[in-house]
Amino acid sequence: MSHLSNIYRLGIKELRSLWRDPMMLVLILYAFTLGIYVAATAMPDTLHRAPIAIVDEDQSPLSGRIVGAFYPPHFAQPDLVDLKDADRGMDAGRYTFTLDLPPDFQRDVLAGRQPSVQLNVDATRMSQAFAGGGYIQQIVQGEVAEFMKGTRASQTLPADLVLRARFNPSLTQSWFGAVMEIINNVTMLSIVLTGAALIREREHGTIEHLLVMPVTPFEIMASKIWAMGLVVLTACAFALVAVVRGALGVPIEGSIPLFLAGAVLHLFAATSMGIFMGTIARSMPQFGLLLMLVLLPLQMLSGGMTPRESMPEFVQIVMLAAPTTHFVKMAQAILYRGAGFEVVWPQFLAISGIGTIFFIVALGRFRRTIATMA
Repeated sequence: MSHLSNIYRLGIKELRSLWRDPMMLVLILYAFTLGIYVAATAMPDTLHRAPIAIVDEDQSPLSGRIVGAFYPPHFAQPDLVDLKDADRGMDAGRYTFTLDLPPDFQRDVLAGRQPSVQLNVDATRMSQAFAGGGYIQQIVQGEVAEFMKGTRASQTLPADLVLRARFNPSLTQSWFGAVMEIINNVTMLSIVLTGAALIREREHGTIEHLLVMPVTPFEIMASKIWAMGLVVLTACAFALVAVVRGALGVPIEGSIPLFLAGAVLHLFAATSMGIFMGTIARSMPQFGLLLMLVLLPLQMLSGGMTPRESMPEFVQIVMLAAPTTHFVKMAQAILYRGAGFEVVWPQFLAISGIGTIFFIVALGRFRRTIATMA
């Protein structure tokens, strides 16, 4: 009981210390509110409400069909302008695309002359320019083909392909971005808070005070883990309910308590990593540089941004040792597909085992660090 009492009281001390650190509080608040909202809605790699201007020099039924084919969410409502305004608008950055439908466009199409349509693209907006050019080409060609057939009915084929999008029927990008940003922020802040707490103790000289108290390295480390883990877990639950489900309207298919139970295990592993990194770094700048070397591979190679199946086999095998790999798989299964414990128990087991190894290694390193200070 004395060990538990020491861990509890030291954890309360960590929470009070965090409360007196305004920069960390601002980081936590931003990461689990505005940061998630921005990551979900900005979507720089997707075509979303791209501004387009159309110069309709033909004023024919065919050109009218093409103008009416551009609408949200991929494109903003097209602006009908003349050629000079289109050039000025692109120079000013108001339009990403300008489409020029030449005079006698419909007549030339009906006569089989294959008229040229000019598309100007602002290539400084690289991601939208690449995707939007292909979209516009498909739209124009599709409208011309349907106009020539005189109907929108498709040709009956011997086989019919029925496409059903499961778990995200509308293919809304923000659904994926919001949840993945929560997963990434849980990993980042759990490492940052525990590592910063240890370095702060060293820089302020309070670690020496703890060494003369009747507490063990295990109690000091465990107190930092439960205190910082509780902060991140609370912020994660709030973001999932208030920001993802509330502000963004993203449906959560599975059990939130089950996801939070898995998050607890992941926090145990990630905070142990933070303690280990805090014993290596001697100052916050060093810790920040070390964090970049560790955090980027954890986030980019864990399967959250790119499917693991598309990575080299060697990377897939190595990343099995990272808790984020199993946490991402578990979180996606629960929150996206509504999986129960009978589906995700292997990930629970893997995270528990990896977290235990990280904790033992970090505790050994922490003991050696304290011994050298004493």
